[in-house]
Amino acid sequence: MESAMSQLARARALESVVRDVARETILPGFLHARRAHKEDGSSLTEADLATQQELLALARLPELLVAPVIGEEMSAEQQAECWVDGQEGVWCIDPIDGTTNFANGVPLFAVSVAYLVGGETQFGVVYNPIVDESFYAARGEGAWLNGQRLPLRACATSLCQAVAGIDFKRLPGRLAAALVQRPPYYSQRNFGSSALEWCFVAAGRLDVYLHGGQALWDYAAGRLILAEAGGVSSLVDGSPLVADPLAKRAVVLAGHAALHDEWLGWLQGHGS
Repeated sequence: MESAMSQLARARALESVVRDVARETILPGFLHARRAHKEDGSSLTEADLATQQELLALARLPELLVAPVIGEEMSAEQQAECWVDGQEGVWCIDPIDGTTNFANGVPLFAVSVAYLVGGETQFGVVYNPIVDESFYAARGEGAWLNGQRLPLRACATSLCQAVAGIDFKRLPGRLAAALVQRPPYYSQRNFGSSALEWCFVAAGRLDVYLHGGQALWDYAAGRLILAEAGGVSSLVDGSPLVADPLAKRAVVLAGHAALHDEWLGWLQGHGS
């Protein structure tokens, strides 16, 4: 495709590719997948590997831009090598984010694909094929869900009114206990797909979010989608989330800056 194509046009072209791959490779395995476990204890199915291979071997991504590809189902050595080789442009793929949901027949999982330059996502897509929801964004050109501009609804104005997405299993014990015993928000959810949860904050379905250990492929697309929808993300110490394929980071999100400051302040005061 022509280099003059806008980033938003690339995002929409990527969306079409991702939809096709999900329909051809992921959906036939839903309700039939067998779950295995990787060395880190996370889930893996044949559909994860097939989806990643489909995007790589059939040159689906190079149709858009030729660049190295970092996939979740690669070895750490391969990921590091691709990252070094891809500072002028690299693809980042999570073939199925929410593999346990997928394997157990829970319809909350997604394909996440992003294109990064110098560690900054330029455009990306997060697609849930079960409900046919495609979140996508391009840097400086907005975030969208199936063609509708994000956010879909106004975010809570204060933490006490907020619906929070919390992944408890990776949090320090003191902080997890404080959240359970003295929750500062209105209600809490955990959907089991990090990429979708970033998009749910961007859409206004969640107001704030906390996850204790995300890898690059968990946030590569969602970080841009949230930012283009007006949301804010950081590490728990308040510093920016910097892309790194070899580090897992605790992330704090909110639908707008004032709510992010309130949420971050509460977390820092209660053992984060």
